[in-house]
Amino acid sequence: MREILERLPGLVALTYGSDHRLAYVNDAYGTAFGPRPAGVAVADGCPELADLGLLPLMDQVLRSGKPRTVKSRRTRGGSYTVTCLPVDVPGRSGGGVLVHAADVTDHADAAERLRASERRHRETAVTLQRSLLPQELEQPDDLRVAATYQPGGTDAAVGGDWYDVITLGAGRTALVIGDVMGRGVRAAAVMGQLRTAVRAYARLDLPPHEVLQLLDGLAAEIDASQIATCVYAVHDPNEGRLVYASAGHLPILVRDEDGAVRRAEDPTGPPLGTGGWLHTSGTIALPPGSTAVLYTDGLVERRREDIDEGVAALERALAGATGTPQVVCDRLLRSLGVTAEHDDDVAVLVLQHPSRTGPDAELFHNAALDLLGGVEAAPRARAFASGVLSSWRFPVELRDLGVLAASELVANSLQHGTPPMRLRLRRTDRRLIIEVTDGDDHLPRRRRAETEDEAGRGISIIATIASSWGSRRTPGGGKAVWCEFALPGRTGG
Repeated sequence: MREILERLPGLVALTYGSDHRLAYVNDAYGTAFGPRPAGVAVADGCPELADLGLLPLMDQVLRSGKPRTVKSRRTRGGSYTVTCLPVDVPGRSGGGVLVHAADVTDHADAAERLRASERRHRETAVTLQRSLLPQELEQPDDLRVAATYQPGGTDAAVGGDWYDVITLGAGRTALVIGDVMGRGVRAAAVMGQLRTAVRAYARLDLPPHEVLQLLDGLAAEIDASQIATCVYAVHDPNEGRLVYASAGHLPILVRDEDGAVRRAEDPTGPPLGTGGWLHTSGTIALPPGSTAVLYTDGLVERRREDIDEGVAALERALAGATGTPQVVCDRLLRSLGVTAEHDDDVAVLVLQHPSRTGPDAELFHNAALDLLGGVEAAPRARAFASGVLSSWRFPVELRDLGVLAASELVANSLQHGTPPMRLRLRRTDRRLIIEVTDGDDHLPRRRRAETEDEAGRGISIIATIASSWGSRRTPGGGKAVWCEFALPGRTGG
């Protein structure tokens, strides 16, 4: 047996007795750690075995009579995988332990280099992911919003979750959440391109399903192997609802003021990048006092559990989640058990349509006038705007600008639009919004009017006097043209 052990490349030590006294070490052991005198206790004469944490293991082997193995333990000189086997030692009572240590230093070093590389790759992906998300959310006048992104734990590859809030003008707000299904830097890069594209398409003020249609084609061009889910929703304070379209994403949840939770049930289309599908828009009510939650699957998906169970758990958590949007975000993460070691990325976007009372409510007003057309429409619009803006106690200069803007928008609609026509005035805590809708879908554009032209100056006047202006097509084949004025002492937001 000794002759066989001397030929082994692995390190071999033989001990006996309950205090593990050394009976023998082979040449490989002596080469690695130096000669060891027989009879010495391992705890005193073989510090390398103590460094490997073998003493408790050797005690277990003696008591149980069963072998034990530990993998890739590090000590001075390298890393070893060690097996301890119970043996009978000739001439010794109490039994003994045969220790065999295989040198796995090269393998352990390679594994550590691989782990270090993976850590760097993950840190790069997380840094890229965070840099591509909004550094600060836009805050609409009529909504309160907050969002949270948490990358998966150290053993999880970073995905491509994203969210965004985009103010569209005229008090309207686009809300987006999405998830690129790949992992790592590539998924984060695709996410950044999709988020940038969403912001560009949002500026066109298209219906949600048309935005997703454009994104679908773009996603296939960016990388045909990467698909993504997405929800794009638009909130209009005049309608009290969300108009949304979904590309394979989980349903929006809405908590009413009484705590009841509703789920957006309209069918969704396939994920972005699959092509060949005509997306449609749905609606869900968002009355004052309600809270809506948009989220990615990392919040609700668990191994060995149906995802509907996760969504149901989120509904229960949302029913009891009150407070500011950021507080709601944090409570939902805690309720769903999302920790720093969660196995997937999580993005959550919470928006609230607050119920305003008292002085706060006095900062928000709406007024509208239906116009039938004809020569009396413009004077009626000017008189209506003047009376409303006076009752809202605007300064004379801002009131005069508002009346002029209303007059020009109505005149433009009378000349180029068709009935029905409506003038709407809206005041928030930050701005005055003037909007005219009619039944014609041709959008106005700003152009240079020649000296002899009798028309064509209205939109140029609006662009000059207002903080911003824009137009969009409305459902049913009409259009809306609007402009905004920042209130004194307020920013445009």
